[in-house]
Amino acid sequence: MTDLAPLNRALLSVSDKTGLVDLAKALAARGVELLSTGGSAKTLREAGLTVKDVSEVTGFPEMMDGRVKTLHPKVHGGLLALRDNDAHVAAMDQHGIGAIDLLVVNLYPFEETVAKGADYETCIENIDIGGPAMIRAAAKNHAFVSVVTDVEDYDALLAELETHGGQTTLGFRQHLAQNAYARTAAYDAAVSTWMAGAIGDQTPRRRAFAGALAQTLRYGENPHQKASFYTDGSNRPGVATAVQHQGKELSYNNINDTDAAFELVSEFLPENGPACAIIKHANPCGVAQGTTLKEAYTKAFDCDRTSAFGGIVALNQPLDAATAEEIVQIFTEVVIAPQASDEARAIFAAKKNLRLLITGGMADPRGGGLTYRQVSGGFLVQDKDTGHVDAADLKVVTKRAPSEQEFTDLLFAWKVAKHVKSNAIVYVKGGATVGVGAGQMSRVDSANIAAIKATRMGEALGLPESPAKGSVVASDAFFPFADGLMEAAAAGATAVIQPGGSMRDDEVIKAADEAGLAMVLTGMRHFRH
Repeated sequence: MTDLAPLNRALLSVSDKTGLVDLAKALAARGVELLSTGGSAKTLREAGLTVKDVSEVTGFPEMMDGRVKTLHPKVHGGLLALRDNDAHVAAMDQHGIGAIDLLVVNLYPFEETVAKGADYETCIENIDIGGPAMIRAAAKNHAFVSVVTDVEDYDALLAELETHGGQTTLGFRQHLAQNAYARTAAYDAAVSTWMAGAIGDQTPRRRAFAGALAQTLRYGENPHQKASFYTDGSNRPGVATAVQHQGKELSYNNINDTDAAFELVSEFLPENGPACAIIKHANPCGVAQGTTLKEAYTKAFDCDRTSAFGGIVALNQPLDAATAEEIVQIFTEVVIAPQASDEARAIFAAKKNLRLLITGGMADPRGGGLTYRQVSGGFLVQDKDTGHVDAADLKVVTKRAPSEQEFTDLLFAWKVAKHVKSNAIVYVKGGATVGVGAGQMSRVDSANIAAIKATRMGEALGLPESPAKGSVVASDAFFPFADGLMEAAAAGATAVIQPGGSMRDDEVIKAADEAGLAMVLTGMRHFRH
């Protein structure tokens, strides 16, 4: 396999015209013959460049609305021919096939078309056929051919040509080929995933997942693990789309926790008032609503001030100066919000290690999609948990119905419990969490831990009693026995929200009645493992 390969003839056919003219001019200045198609050829000619249409090379006009233009032996032969194979060279001479040394193609904007919500027919028309076929051909023949699929590689190509006198090295071509195959794989994954959804196939025979590198991380969960961050192109507002305005580079754990924080706070619609979620190790250590963003943050912070140190703060409304002043009183890793005022940014500027992420909007808590997790030998795939309940969905099963305030807090607690690792127990009072028990093997232990944390925080705040007194409690899944419920009652909870569905529901309901608790069932659970 040869190392240096000359570049004498290039085929440029791109959907995204960014940087095309500058690249073509640089190639033409090196004496490279330019071939092109359709809109790309028009753009180059308008820039004063000499371009030969692919239709001149093939002897066939573009036809069928451009569906057929590059699917021809004179194109694919020029890309696939082995320059050091006598039989290939003879075939090229016999059939008038000229070698193509560089292919520059970016594909029809299928992902963008889907993201805009286009109809089925429009999406189908934006599936590129000739582009992927040429890319794969050029990538296979990277011993001789360079293939560029990303605008960001234009400068690297020109630098390579400058360094090696108009030639490319094998290592460079291999790198381009790998990028090319990854691009067509991602493109095919996007098409197959979209089509499965479009035709209602919930369990397609094969699943393909793809992403674009957003960041090479310093390390993973631990320093000995390598890691990187990829985006999936969905453009869901959150950590993947946010603009970082200050602070050092995000770590693997930062990204994971920030995503958890923003997804949780997005449960609370901005029009329903300010809300704040503080996350530590992917679990909430405080969530609250308030009349102001500052009040929401303070109430969330007061749930567990110890755990909030070094945590992630997510807000559902633009960060203002008053809230920023409160946040900088302790060390915080990341703050993520839809926007931030200039005054708030100025306050944060003094905290060089504090990352500020601006998303430009909130995530839709009911927006669909898939989640997937690797297991040994495969992947688990499921729908995103978009389940929700309103007051009308709740079934009162105890003699006493919740009061209006209890109903409000129960729905709040249920939204939070959805984002707490199972087994999840959440105590809420006055629109704020006052105790969170997460990730325990026993629901009783979760109830007990949440109560202990509430008592400790009450003492730290100088309260006359635990803030769990007079609270409501949410359980992400049913109580299999009455013991977990009794732990909550002992902590001072007065009302309970849980899915129901246990074989011992009657026993649990009876225990609630005997304790004077109000209890409602959702008929829906929120396991989060």
